[in-house]
Amino acid sequence: MSSKPEPKDVHQLNGTGPTASPCPSDGPGREPLAGTSEFLGPDGAGVEVVVIESRANAKGVREEDALLENGSQSNESDDVSTDRGPAPPSPLKETSFSIGLQVLFPFLLAGFGTVAAGMVLDIVQHWEVFQKVTEVFILVPALLGLKGNLEMTLASRLSTAANIGHMDTPKELWRLITGNMALIQVQATVVGFLASIAAVVFGWIPDGHFSIPHAFLLCASSVATAFIASLVLGMIMIGVIIGSRKIGINPDNVATPIAASLGDLITLALLSGISWGLYLEQDVWQYIYPLVCAFFVALLPVWVVLARRSPATREVLCSGWEPVIIAMAISSVGGLILDKTVSDPNFAGMAVFTPVINGVGGNLVAVQASRISTFLHMNGMPGENSGQAPRRCPSPCTTFFSPDVNSRSARVLFLLVAPGHLVFLYTISCMQGGHTTLTLIFIVFYMTAALLQVLILLYIADWMVHWMWGRGLDPDNFSIPYLTALGDLLGTGLLALSFHVLWLIGDRDTDVGD
Repeated sequence: MSSKPEPKDVHQLNGTGPTASPCPSDGPGREPLAGTSEFLGPDGAGVEVVVIESRANAKGVREEDALLENGSQSNESDDVSTDRGPAPPSPLKETSFSIGLQVLFPFLLAGFGTVAAGMVLDIVQHWEVFQKVTEVFILVPALLGLKGNLEMTLASRLSTAANIGHMDTPKELWRLITGNMALIQVQATVVGFLASIAAVVFGWIPDGHFSIPHAFLLCASSVATAFIASLVLGMIMIGVIIGSRKIGINPDNVATPIAASLGDLITLALLSGISWGLYLEQDVWQYIYPLVCAFFVALLPVWVVLARRSPATREVLCSGWEPVIIAMAISSVGGLILDKTVSDPNFAGMAVFTPVINGVGGNLVAVQASRISTFLHMNGMPGENSGQAPRRCPSPCTTFFSPDVNSRSARVLFLLVAPGHLVFLYTISCMQGGHTTLTLIFIVFYMTAALLQVLILLYIADWMVHWMWGRGLDPDNFSIPYLTALGDLLGTGLLALSFHVLWLIGDRDTDVGD
């Protein structure tokens, strides 16, 4: 017999627990213990207790003994533990310092990833494919936003599963990995295809010009980029979450920022390389472009079959399309703003800053949404705990200044914005990126846009996650795509507005153009 039930035996011997007796009335369905008298003697009471508990545990009859074997029940009261069952997991006890310490390194890593992505975009915007097929700019926020639609949603789902104990056994872990990887491949292929359609439509409406080769080029580039980027980033996410649990770090604090640290860079590099390679083959586009599209579409049935094997991913496969598709459309509007802004030589310097401001805002709000979702999952299931879901919008004071842990994390995340962006701006300046001189007035306008973006996003996250929870929707699957897409739209729009204002007031030192 294992050593964990021994305190229970001591209570029984001291008279503090139920009296040990070989009568068959211990509980319904328990058969009498035949032949126990042969173990009894003047000093044999302790031996009798050991035999009874061992046989009861072997049969799995008494719930409290099984729980004690698993180390999940206290030794204070057997009767109370039997009635209540296993206690639900308690909310994580985190201070502002511990939250900031865990978030800081992934936040900086993700920020430098967005800086690298901005440097790449600043270079490739002058490539012929971006000059001739300007609709590729519309794909940039939509495909970079896939990390919010898919990878960050994956990270949030797996972080919640890890925190509530659904990844503790190898069987559960493998089922979650295969199901979620197959799911994001289905979503990436479909969303990549729809993003290309949105780019074609948004490019055609203002100009009234439609090119079939360009449309196929956008489709092939978008689908291939989305598929490969999601495959690579999904594998990285799984490794990060498993590793963070092993070393005792809350996955909610590190998974989503690391998802974005390489996400923007990998996705933008893939989009640029694939679109440039396909553009070089435009003489035989009628063979190459449709073949690339058909290849990735043909893999869809395989991923669908794998995703349907897991109950959790089967539900998302059927009902999780609305947020990722709407989020893609919102990000595409941001892409249209980017396309029309950087196409003007006066605002070419905006390209290097767009991935940075969008990435930082999306990373921070994804961390907050994932934390709130985990907190709610620890208190029940979506739709069950109506007291956790306010019917009206929370006040800003409740979101940012209340004593609860979610408000504390919102304050910590907001305080990271200003120093983080200053570091990233200095890095861009040292690398001589962009076409913009970092004057004081430019930094003031840029920081105002960045702070306003994150402030709005954190407030919306507080309302949206609780609202979805009250309606029975899992925030891990539904909230982050909307929030990161809104981050792309707000970031691009506010940044474009800042550049236009700087140009109108004639800040010659800023030199927003070439």
